[in-house]
Amino acid sequence: MSYVISAGLLLGGLSIINFILSYQSKHIDPHFWTTVKFQMLMLPLFLIANICIGYGIRIGYKTSGQLSYILVAAKCLEILISLAMGYLFMKELPNWKTWAGIVVIIIGVLLVKQK
Repeated sequence: MSYVISAGLLLGGLSIINFILSYQSKHIDPHFWTTVKFQMLMLPLFLIANICIGYGIRIGYKTSGQLSYILVAAKCLEILISLAMGYLFMKELPNWKTWAGIVVIIIGVLLVKQK
């Protein structure tokens, strides 16, 4: 159950951050003060996202006992979220090289998890 809670917190926090940054790249004027204003308005969401990520990593570490495994799994989750945000905002479709890279990462996670 702790793995599910950890994954849920990580998924929520990483999704918030990737959504904000994807939205900024698509819809916010790249001038300095416009970007600063947008980032200041997003501070409460960044706080929530960082708390979710922090607790997700903490709970995952307590459950597995391996910080490296949790951090690599979180990064894999972030890559999948990034692919989703790329499709959502930019209509980018991953090609076979992207999927091959994800398979290599998943194999790496499984290797790290083995004792």
